[in-house]
Amino acid sequence: MLVVPENLGPKMPQRKPFRPHKNKGPNRFQSGADDERGGGKREHRGPRRGPRDEDRPGGFKRGPRNAQENARRQAERREKAQDHGLAEDRSRSHSTSEERADARHSFKGPKGSYWIYGNHAVLAAIDNPERRIRRLVQVDPSGERAARGGSDRPLPPWETLRRDELDRLAGRESVHQGVAAQVDPLPETEVEDLVAKVGDRSDAILIVLDQVTDPHNVGAILRSAAAFGAIGVVLTERHAAPETGTLAKAASGALEVVPVIRVANLARAMEQLKEAGFWCAGLAAEGQKTLAEARLSGRVALCLGAEGAGLRRLTRAHCDLLVKLPTRGPIDHLNVSNAAAVALYELARG
Repeated sequence: MLVVPENLGPKMPQRKPFRPHKNKGPNRFQSGADDERGGGKREHRGPRRGPRDEDRPGGFKRGPRNAQENARRQAERREKAQDHGLAEDRSRSHSTSEERADARHSFKGPKGSYWIYGNHAVLAAIDNPERRIRRLVQVDPSGERAARGGSDRPLPPWETLRRDELDRLAGRESVHQGVAAQVDPLPETEVEDLVAKVGDRSDAILIVLDQVTDPHNVGAILRSAAAFGAIGVVLTERHAAPETGTLAKAASGALEVVPVIRVANLARAMEQLKEAGFWCAGLAAEGQKTLAEARLSGRVALCLGAEGAGLRRLTRAHCDLLVKLPTRGPIDHLNVSNAAAVALYELARG
């Protein structure tokens, strides 16, 4: 019988001791769990640190810097900079950054005020006695005479800025034409004020916008309204373009001459207009007649909706009739500002 020594046979793998607190149980995340290898508590290991001060080469120990030490180091840096001729340039760049910071903070005006820009918008604001102007800025000092307008009312003095500062003020994508004005919003106008302004006129054109939010579209509609003699534009208080510099620039001065009325309830405002003798005509693609075929005359309130959504259901219900524009091309719809311009021309042509 052959006897195999124990040290020549295959060794069975030793199973690790079962530790219930390692993988699950209430002691899973305890930092002080027993370490069976050491027989005691496991030491908590924090974040790794560099060598301690006493372990640094040469026994160097960093001490806290005081104000005198910081001043001495800054003086040494200035002396080195003067040796290389850099101190003057650095002081100049520092003063320039301070000037830019002051200019940037000075752009902020009182709460509610905003900046308008562009020759037509600023000139119209200067000529509008109801517009309060807080500041006037320009790039070219010689433009003050041209931008003065025909107004004799007292105005704030003109300030001269660099073009890059005016770019930051109005936005780099805007065409400010070198002039800007910081203004307060125009006084609010009510529907009753607009009706009283009409007086005994038998004919009048009014624009009603149902939740048109793009300031470029609203500004373009104001410009068309001023060109074709509309007496005002009615907007909703919510979901409508606010009075901003972008809207004023797109209106090209029309914001100062065409009253803008903001109402909380558009349907109620339309009923007020009906009581004042206005016909409410909604512009919609599903209209049965074109605007020319309807032959509208007298007092007309032209209602337009936002692009895509169009007139809302309640607004359509309060319209006396729905009309459309005779489009025949491959694209059967127009931008709301273009549709307003075409419709105003048709109503003015009469």
